Amino acid sequence: MTDDWVVSADWLADNLEDVRVVDVRDPWEYDGIGHVPGAVNVPFESFRSGERDGEGGMMPDPEEWADLLGEAGVSANDALVAYDDTHGVFAARFLVTALYFGHDDLHLLDGDYSGWIQGHEATTDAPDVTPVEYELRDRRGTQFVDAEAVSTAVDDPDSVVVDTRDPEEFAEGHVPGAVNLDWRELVDGETRRLKPRDEIESILEAKGVTREKHVLLYCNTARRISHTFVVLSWLGFPDVAFYEGSLTDWVARGHPVE
Repeated sequence: MTDDWVVSADWLADNLEDVRVVDVRDPWEYDGIGHVPGAVNVPFESFRSGERDGEGGMMPDPEEWADLLGEAGVSANDALVAYDDTHGVFAARFLVTALYFGHDDLHLLDGDYSGWIQGHEATTDAPDVTPVEYELRDRRGTQFVDAEAVSTAVDDPDSVVVDTRDPEEFAEGHVPGAVNLDWRELVDGETRRLKPRDEIESILEAKGVTREKHVLLYCNTARRISHTFVVLSWLGFPDVAFYEGSLTDWVARGHPVE
């Protein structure tokens, strides 16, 4: 096995028997277009965060998450490899949600489904799924933070606040002192894979995002921030935090933007 957050299609092909592959595309894509052999379908819309208790940007209900994965035959002890057909942003959200609920053997398929079928066979055959009981393990403490932590990071010279929205959105208003990192800057548009590590490191360094800093990410859509979180984790950044509340939540709580 591997500790890498990101794995190649070739690696997955060699390890299909040892991992649980999760396809987060819509059912019509999974059934009609095809999927990685053995993959189970957990559509993005089935775990997408919505509003709960008056707040947006929330993780799904814990019991609903456990039921969803258990029905798909996913155990908390499985090594998970997730993919979509959108450069990995939706699959990354699945992985970060799993991390939030304590799953710790998580991997993103580099190059998404399109990358897989360039060199490997797909199938439309649904796998045999035996439902299991999914065990929730709460490990959200250090990586998932609230608005107070963002406020602290703004005034901390050893921290960098990273806005993962589009440049146009960033220009309209952002957390004071934040730098803008569009997740698409890290992906090769032709191969659909992540750019080489050294190239990504250079992009990040140019924005002041380095391993020496406490990196705090925020966005207004969970999938974009999730993708950046996965990439930084893959690179081995030691101190990355995830503000689940979104810029909308930040403003609603009375904090300033610039």
